Amino acid sequence: MEDMPRRTLGWWMTNRLTGISSMATRQILADLAESYEQRTGIEVAIRPMGGVEAARLVRAGEPADIIVLASNVMEKLEAEGHIVPGTRVGFARSGIAMAIRLGAPRPNVRDEESVRQAILDARRICYSTGPSGDHLLQLWERWGIAETVSQRALQAPPGVPVGTLVAEGEADLGFQQLSELMHVPGIEILGPLPPEIQSVTVFTAGVSGMSLQPEKAQELLEYLTSPQAEAPKRQYGMEPA
Repeated sequence: MEDMPRRTLGWWMTNRLTGISSMATRQILADLAESYEQRTGIEVAIRPMGGVEAARLVRAGEPADIIVLASNVMEKLEAEGHIVPGTRVGFARSGIAMAIRLGAPRPNVRDEESVRQAILDARRICYSTGPSGDHLLQLWERWGIAETVSQRALQAPPGVPVGTLVAEGEADLGFQQLSELMHVPGIEILGPLPPEIQSVTVFTAGVSGMSLQPEKAQELLEYLTSPQAEAPKRQYGMEPA
């Protein structure tokens, strides 16, 4: 009888997979984790967080079975030995969208010049610490307005949705991955950035070098990138990679 708790713990550990992901993919992964458990009986627990913090934890040796982050970050992590070689696979593609507070006047954002003017006219602009934020900063530099806009720019803390700050009135105009703006109460999504200034982030998944169950982790990755996993990606504003 004394051995029962240990046996139970061993069964639980071999029927549970863990992961680390960026905030942008959290809703998709939550839905897919639930459906995977229903299919296989294996529990999947994936911790979403800001991409910078996620990469830091992976480099620090945080226990996990799979990692889902932006492709450029995943490529570096694999080169550093934190991702099992050859396991990286495309998960989803995500574009940047714009949002205002619900009920606020809608700015004209139909093309590059109108987006630039909307940014100049805004009392405050909010952006993220992730790839969408990096792209916005590059646009400001290209347009020659970085110094002017930076005085009115608010960067959302890691893990805090831009849409939340826009809804609270902290900013007039917010920019983030569409998947992170969708379903945030109190905001109106204006649409994606115009094609000429759009930037699509590809998120990839891979088996963590810290995984104690690499074969089961690989099976999970195969499900996450299968045709059965496409519907939730589109539901939350992304496309299969």
